[in-house]
Amino acid sequence: MSYTPLPQRFLEAVDRFGNPREQLYKVGGVWQATSAQQMLHQVAALAHALAELGIGPGDRVGLFAPNRPEWHIVDFAVLGLGAVDVPIYFNEAPDRIVYILNDSGAKVAVAIGEEQVRRLLSVRERLASVEHVLVGGVPAEFDGRVLRYEALVAQSSEPQVAEYRRRAAQVRPEQLASLLYTSGTTGEPKGVMLTHDNFSSNATDVLHGMKLRARNDVGLSFLPLSHVYERLIDYTYLFNGVTVAYVDRIEALPAALLEVRPTLMAAVPRIFEKIYAGIQERAAQTTGVRRKLFDWAMKVARQAAPWRGYGRPVSLWVKLQWWLANWFVYPKIRAALGGRIRRMNSGAAPIARELLEFFWAVGVKIYQGYGLTETSPVISTNHELSNRLGSVGRPIPNVEVRIAEDGEILVRGPCVMQGYYNKPEQTREAFTEDGWLKTGDIGWMDADGYLYVTDRKKDLIKTAAGKFVAPQPIENRLKTSPYIANAAVVGDRHKFVVALLVPNFAALEARAREHGLTFHSRAELAAHPWVRQLLELELERLTADLAQYERPKRFAVLDHDFSFDGGQLTYTMKLKRRVIEQRYAEQIAALYADVEQAHSA
Repeated sequence: MSYTPLPQRFLEAVDRFGNPREQLYKVGGVWQATSAQQMLHQVAALAHALAELGIGPGDRVGLFAPNRPEWHIVDFAVLGLGAVDVPIYFNEAPDRIVYILNDSGAKVAVAIGEEQVRRLLSVRERLASVEHVLVGGVPAEFDGRVLRYEALVAQSSEPQVAEYRRRAAQVRPEQLASLLYTSGTTGEPKGVMLTHDNFSSNATDVLHGMKLRARNDVGLSFLPLSHVYERLIDYTYLFNGVTVAYVDRIEALPAALLEVRPTLMAAVPRIFEKIYAGIQERAAQTTGVRRKLFDWAMKVARQAAPWRGYGRPVSLWVKLQWWLANWFVYPKIRAALGGRIRRMNSGAAPIARELLEFFWAVGVKIYQGYGLTETSPVISTNHELSNRLGSVGRPIPNVEVRIAEDGEILVRGPCVMQGYYNKPEQTREAFTEDGWLKTGDIGWMDADGYLYVTDRKKDLIKTAAGKFVAPQPIENRLKTSPYIANAAVVGDRHKFVVALLVPNFAALEARAREHGLTFHSRAELAAHPWVRQLLELELERLTADLAQYERPKRFAVLDHDFSFDGGQLTYTMKLKRRVIEQRYAEQIAALYADVEQAHSA
């Protein structure tokens, strides 16, 4: 079964919907709109310029930019030529930029944004195959050795649009569309080869059970477009007449939610954890009647979760209280998200069931899905017609899932990659002998076909007693505490597991003030006995019903969060466990010191 190639999908959407607000982007403090026709003209003009530079079917074009309208304009211009784009994370390190562009053999590199242009030009002499550099979003006098993106897209004409349509019609579904280099939790990045069929099948099949409203819905695009998750979500927006509002840095997200008031949004669990932590922080700073009202509403949310999240019966008294809380308190929570959100997607990592229950109880619908870069990405998802909290939904149409004997999730379908670029051995290792993709994730399916992901196969901790511990579910529990912002559970080959805890500094400082305590630094807060005692109680409360070997016996309190710049997170905010174990080796060793020294003695 073949699907329509991406540039043809783009043209069909322009012709069918003609969205006058196809793209929204903030310039000089004001949100500006680009219509579908304007976008098409810019795409066609850039495609014409790239063709003049010698770019044709199969050629590679590097794309280094944050989430901005230009990202999709470059994307569709490249794809319309039958060429292959190579996205690069907007905050990528220079050495990785060099590796990706050289490994892919890119002939042209496009950089949009001052920081991106500076980074690319700083390594220009190390790029073996790049013949031309295009830059945008920088002052006109920035550098005379490069081609100006703005000048190229400004030269649009109807003949160029007609030329683009002719070229796009020649692109075949089986052609390579993109090389996506995985961030990788270990080792060098691998170029995942995804075809037009891969992307287009996913953008079609993922919509089963979902409702998009052309010209009325607004989707917020803030996760890195270099990652397949946001890219696929944005394709579903653009192909269905939904406005895409771009946010080029995560710090601008809270303001964008209030200004754009989106109806749709995709995020990773870490974003929802931060939103939840922000709610708890604001509550911690209130006093008197307002604080009592908030605490009551949170209690009601917990009581109403079976009804709101699972459709189970609760007492009439709980329902009555929920309606009152939904009148006085919950709208304020939804207002912080813009007040118009009707669905959110969560992916890239498992989200805590407790967090889902909270958001559903306060009227924020989050649908959890599951996928990989290697599957373009969606394998399964919950949606309006089929939703089970705690699961990642049922497999989307035309995608098959089976569970191997060791619990690994295996996948087959039109969204599965061609393989890893120039890595035939790793490609072979990624598949079973009968052609199923090995996801590297451990999971199970219930009797109704809902898939549950428990952890990464490589992340499973094996204690010295031979017990296997899945760290992610434990970490997700811990992060539901109003006083814990992040957590990492470690302990491979040790007698028991331990935790590295990142405090929610604002919430702890507010609580400390109630007890007459103040801290002069985060380091002082992290080391204070009162803080340790409070976090110990939280640790005991949140892990009380776990098996004894799953409960962290000890913990260290960090005075800073894990970060991408620090190397501890991927750009979808997943923990790089091996890096964390190396970075915090001393703190981890100290947690085991007396036990293991005594054992070795």
